Amino acid sequence: MLEETASPGSHEPQPRWQPLSRIDRRVAGVLIEKAKTTPSAYPMTLNAITTGCNQKSNRFPSMELTADDVEESLERLRRVGAAGVIEGSGRVDKFRHYLYDWLGVDKVELSVMAELLLRGPQTVGELRGRASRMDPIPDLSAMQAILESLKGKGLVVALTPEGRGQVVTHGLYPAEELARIRAQHGPVTAAGFDAAADRQPPPPAAGPPPARREPAVSDRQAAEGLGQLVEELRREVAQLRTDLDGLAAAHEKTEEELRRLREDLGA
Repeated sequence: MLEETASPGSHEPQPRWQPLSRIDRRVAGVLIEKAKTTPSAYPMTLNAITTGCNQKSNRFPSMELTADDVEESLERLRRVGAAGVIEGSGRVDKFRHYLYDWLGVDKVELSVMAELLLRGPQTVGELRGRASRMDPIPDLSAMQAILESLKGKGLVVALTPEGRGQVVTHGLYPAEELARIRAQHGPVTAAGFDAAADRQPPPPAAGPPPARREPAVSDRQAAEGLGQLVEELRREVAQLRTDLDGLAAAHEKTEEELRRLREDLGA
């Protein structure tokens, strides 16, 4: 079994990354994820990678790839230096990734990239929860520091303005696909919101104040309370999703270890 660590003696890896197709992104994400969550089953067989690509948990969108699809993807990843084959290690060839050096990232950054490759755009909070199942990320401040590093490398793209509920994705999309995703999420900068505000109709001319202002104050307070409630519900849903992903990953790990045990026993 190969250890899932960065290349020794490569303190400043020179990235060689380039845009990838959706299938190649899925295969790369699976190789990273399984190396971290089920190291006893890594490197991986073609069938195991295909199963990982098609699993229903922690994947978006769902895919139904064939072994031929995955084999062709692995060959493309091998040609660009992102993956390799381990020959003669058993009855079948097995595959591993070289994505630490290919992307030029560290251990935790690779976990974040894996979740983005497997699920695409997501909020910073969701991303932290999902990536933490592979490598601990203590809080959102630590998560923001990781994202800033990845943004500086061109590997992470912000799709909505900074702040609560910000949505980010990876930068490995082909240009046209990334443009479509950006368009789906609207303008990114706060200036975009300022411009939208400028297009609002002007306020009515000054006149005598309304006879009763209390309802307006109450409505504003109610709206603020509702906004807080919605945000709390969003956080709870995100945590539930993270918990479910963790349970699914544990189940998959058990199944993978049982499958590996059956192979070793010749069953």
